[in-house]
Amino acid sequence: MSLKEYLAGQTRLVDSALNRWVPDAEAPPRIIHRAMRYSLFAGGKRIRPILCIEAARTVSDETAGVEDVACTLELIHTYSLIHDDLPALDNDDLRRGRPTCHKIFGEAMAILAGDALLTLAFQVLARLECVDDRQRARLVDELATASGTVGGMIGGQVNDLEGEGKPPDPLLLESIHRAKTGALLRASLRMGAIFAGADQAAYDALSCFGEHAGLAFQIVDDLLDVEQSSEQLGKTAGKDAAQHKITFPAVYGVERSHAMAERERLLAHAALERFGPRAARLRELADLIVQRKA
Repeated sequence: MSLKEYLAGQTRLVDSALNRWVPDAEAPPRIIHRAMRYSLFAGGKRIRPILCIEAARTVSDETAGVEDVACTLELIHTYSLIHDDLPALDNDDLRRGRPTCHKIFGEAMAILAGDALLTLAFQVLARLECVDDRQRARLVDELATASGTVGGMIGGQVNDLEGEGKPPDPLLLESIHRAKTGALLRASLRMGAIFAGADQAAYDALSCFGEHAGLAFQIVDDLLDVEQSSEQLGKTAGKDAAQHKITFPAVYGVERSHAMAERERLLAHAALERFGPRAARLRELADLIVQRKA
């Protein structure tokens, strides 16, 4: 099966799980469920849940139900995008090639839609029947930590906001992106490992892979903002420079940033050595992260 066919199949698997858990658009109150679904089913790449699923498969052949764990990562990710696009934060009108949630449903409903997706993620984990109590607690802790303020997504967003207009600084750049993007992407691997009952060595190896893949993802994201058009990206290009954000191209330049992304790709590959052929798809996903054009 080609990588394109594999990704299409995994996307369908994740979307099916999301569709089961998210209330129907006609369920009252309809406006909030329409807003949630509008952003959630806007055509995202589902890279985080797919990484979660594949991490579990790398460890074990018994992975029935992992898509329910994986979909919680997409719920958190989409909530963060809805809130990121709000006027108080990045003030963006375009996401995934269509108007942002607040442009369609208004700011108040967009805030509530993000809140609802965040809340639903933990409801899903609480109701999982395919894990034991210890695994459930670890999954909740992992997702909450990756989404939170200390080394997590919200902490990274705070650093990003406070860094606007400041001179490009490597230490601040790393503190922003290892938390803002890297923490949730690393959690994707860790949650897959936890679900599959990975031993400590396997958990650590997948976590290491997630660290490098997550950093590569953000470097490439920053490069795409410079090198691609809004039409190609499905979101407003050039926003980072316009808002004077601290990015990899701003700190290191475009050429060196490309080299750094490639280095992270190779380190991600190296982290998977112990798994041999079982990690073939994860290696392909690391390559995709670096070579993508949107």
